Amino acid sequence: MRRIGVVLFQLGGPDSGEAVEPFLYNLFSDPDIIDFPMASIARRPLAKLIAKSRAKHVRHHYEEIGGHSPILKLTRRQAVALERELRREHDAKVVVAMRYWHPFTAEAIRELEPHAPDDLVLLPLYPQYSKTTTGSSLNEWNREFKPRKWNPRVHMIREYYEDPAFVDTFVAAINETLASFDKPEDVDMIFSAHSLPVAVVQAGDPYQKQIERTVDLVWARGGWPGRRHTCYQSKVGTAKWLAPSMHETIERLGAEGRRHILVVPISFVSDHVETLHEIAIEHRDQAASLGITDYRMMPGLNDSSQFIRTLGKLVRDKLER
Repeated sequence: MRRIGVVLFQLGGPDSGEAVEPFLYNLFSDPDIIDFPMASIARRPLAKLIAKSRAKHVRHHYEEIGGHSPILKLTRRQAVALERELRREHDAKVVVAMRYWHPFTAEAIRELEPHAPDDLVLLPLYPQYSKTTTGSSLNEWNREFKPRKWNPRVHMIREYYEDPAFVDTFVAAINETLASFDKPEDVDMIFSAHSLPVAVVQAGDPYQKQIERTVDLVWARGGWPGRRHTCYQSKVGTAKWLAPSMHETIERLGAEGRRHILVVPISFVSDHVETLHEIAIEHRDQAASLGITDYRMMPGLNDSSQFIRTLGKLVRDKLER
């Protein structure tokens, strides 16, 4: 039986209130996130300053969703389910490599070593490619992975934003939530993605185009009667970021008298603070203040059976090439 390994790349999140500040420090000291002239000198002091100044505010967000990020628990559930799926044909081991909090990439490599797979698939849980997410995780992998007793064939899944099985998974998840509305034709569907600085996109990052392509494919496949909108969330700092923001989008829909909204987190495959707090709490309160009485969010794909089958297909397809 073919011995394979799969590494699930994900952002990570603080597992306690005390972990918030070091998590933020790791995030803002990443050279793929903070990059400017002389950054190699100023990056770490700047990251320490940003983390310290934002920690209290961000810690409060985590307190409102249970005191910690659920992303590790959800990603481990995805890993267990995917390993079970792949073990139908392979001697498979699936591990988790978080970028900014435990388990880090080095920990994932140590977990894989006893299995010593012949083939190793690197699978980002970011469907759309950006140098700030998949690119950063891959750079960290290249820094940490040094073949020792085992030297596997390494396969990289760079992106899967337009994979038909992935598109169908999103359509099915939307349909499940949309079915709870009395009149789907009255629904405004907001496709929300994590934002990026405009400068990153202007430098050639394909993320925005891939987000828009995913939305186009999902919308065409779904064939829904309502209206669609694409926006971006989670801006940090004063630089120009992708627009329109989710705040602006909800404000506009409220002014237009729209009353039925379904938010689809199109760039997220797991629930975490951006969905459970930013979308489900902050923007829900904003919508209510504008008279939007029917505001709902599609839950993350998490470890749904269709999403796990999609991940399995991506791995198998990559191994067969």
